[in-house]
Amino acid sequence: MNPYAGLRDVRRVLEKNRKGSPVGVYSICSAHPLVLEAAMLQARRDDTPLLIEATANQVNQFGGYTGVLPEEFPARVGSIAERVGLPTDRIVLGGDHLGPVCWTNEQATAAMARARDLVRDYVAAGFLKIHLDTSMACAGDTEPLRDEIVARRAAELCEVAERTALDGGNGVGPVYVIGTEVPPPGGGTRHVERLEITTAERAIRTMEVHRDAFMERGLEAAWSRVIGLVVQPGVEFDHTSVHRYEPERAKALRDALGELPGVVYEAHSTDYQPPEAYRSLVRDHFAILKVGPQLTFALREALFALSAIEAELVSTSRRSNLPDVCDRTMREDPAQWIRHYPAKGDRARWLRRFSYSDRIRYYWNHRSIAEAVQRLFGNLSETKIPLPLLSQFLPSQYRNALMANAVPGPRGLAIAQVMQVTSVYARACGERPRITAAA
Repeated sequence: MNPYAGLRDVRRVLEKNRKGSPVGVYSICSAHPLVLEAAMLQARRDDTPLLIEATANQVNQFGGYTGVLPEEFPARVGSIAERVGLPTDRIVLGGDHLGPVCWTNEQATAAMARARDLVRDYVAAGFLKIHLDTSMACAGDTEPLRDEIVARRAAELCEVAERTALDGGNGVGPVYVIGTEVPPPGGGTRHVERLEITTAERAIRTMEVHRDAFMERGLEAAWSRVIGLVVQPGVEFDHTSVHRYEPERAKALRDALGELPGVVYEAHSTDYQPPEAYRSLVRDHFAILKVGPQLTFALREALFALSAIEAELVSTSRRSNLPDVCDRTMREDPAQWIRHYPAKGDRARWLRRFSYSDRIRYYWNHRSIAEAVQRLFGNLSETKIPLPLLSQFLPSQYRNALMANAVPGPRGLAIAQVMQVTSVYARACGERPRITAAA
């Protein structure tokens, strides 16, 4: 992969946003192959660069919950891009929440040693957009961490990234995003009635203390490549509800950008917002929109709907029974959801399947579930899906099929469902995507 052209394109978009143009960049925070394929098809149709980010708990030096190492991720992305016909120089890879987040149960010295290895592996593998997140307390730390400690730890990781990029000999340093006014990777564990928006004073102080920490380590060149500040604009979601963006509440934060040279705001947890909210966010200089769970939520919707269609067409002995396989696997291995949902009962069951938090996304690479998905696709590939069943269980794809005068296969239907999400983001970021049809 040669992502430098794509990075230049991304930076141009962000510069235009700072100057007042209502354009932005959406970031795909998922490692699922079908989600990545959908995002690539969207970028190919729009003729735009594509930002794909892996998160520390998703891809790390121990494999993360996907079982993928940082050095393996670019090749996986590249193979999908080649298959769908998207030039790899249009893809920019980023690392999200890179820091000690996966090892906070260890003392800070040990956790930061692992974080240094994490950052080194990401940069060595060719990830060019690095979110330095050292806001979380480790064992033995006093909570909450003082701003100066957070900034010094971020600068420590930045130094590793810079040294790794220099050793690579390509002459191109990563770009950086700092700040973390958001829930931890994987989502928060409690409901919040009203979100506290980052204050202008808080945003300015975050930049100041990080700049000082970078200067102390002689990282002037790296500081010139800080392109984004993570803030809380008032968007988030929990299991069953969504905090919608209210532009008037974020006015002071929006206006403060003039005192933050060279950066735009990065908004996390933007999933499930209505289309007009994304347009407002981009207009208000939240120019990098992160989306992850909504993509796999859409994928899960499609796969469960296809399983319902399968139940109408395929004999009992041959069915994949995908929803039941998913729920059984999650109950047998509860580590990824037990802190977020009730442990037992009807509510626990439907949250595991349908929650906005989408904890099921951590399980798609489990062998039993992956095999059930393959059986589902195989069963439905052997028969033409009748239009009435498509209308019943996937009505939006039914409308697309009528326009195209063809019913795509099950894999194509799943990808098209995900593209319903990416197309909304693309429009909000200033692109003009075609109407999503069968992939």
